[in-house]
Amino acid sequence: MKFYPKIITAIAREVVQTLTSDKDIEIETIRIADAEMDMAAIMREYVATEERVNVATREAMQRRGYDFSRFQQVKREMADVRGFKMGDEGVDYIIDQMLEFLLISRNVEEVFSDDATMRRKIHLVMKKHLAVDQELDREARTRLKHLKEGTPAWDIEYQKTIDLLRRTRGLV
Repeated sequence: MKFYPKIITAIAREVVQTLTSDKDIEIETIRIADAEMDMAAIMREYVATEERVNVATREAMQRRGYDFSRFQQVKREMADVRGFKMGDEGVDYIIDQMLEFLLISRNVEEVFSDDATMRRKIHLVMKKHLAVDQELDREARTRLKHLKEGTPAWDIEYQKTIDLLRRTRGLV
């Protein structure tokens, strides 16, 4: 699951909207925008930290003389050293941060539901928005049926198609 900066605001808005409409939390109408910005800030900080891990990974690979094929392995090492959670663990970490925020925020009047209930609802919202990569992959593969998967031509066209789809959907 990848957090695209352009969908962070939509995720934050839907999380706050879902929790308030289901009466899990109470927020004064005047403070809803502030609560949404706080939720978005949590996700933006995660994205910024991930970028710092990516930079450290590229530097480590350059120092070690590795090629790009080992990027994920080295990134996992860099993330472990920094205590950075990736993938599903990263989503759980962000949800933990959001739940903690709800309890201490001046923008939230009252929290009525337990963590497990709110965690499940937040996870559903995130899953909906973060499934974009799987949709992009499916669509790209559909468009490239005329090429044999695994060939250099397929790899090049696949990346071009993914980039095009990301741009047309406003993700980058």
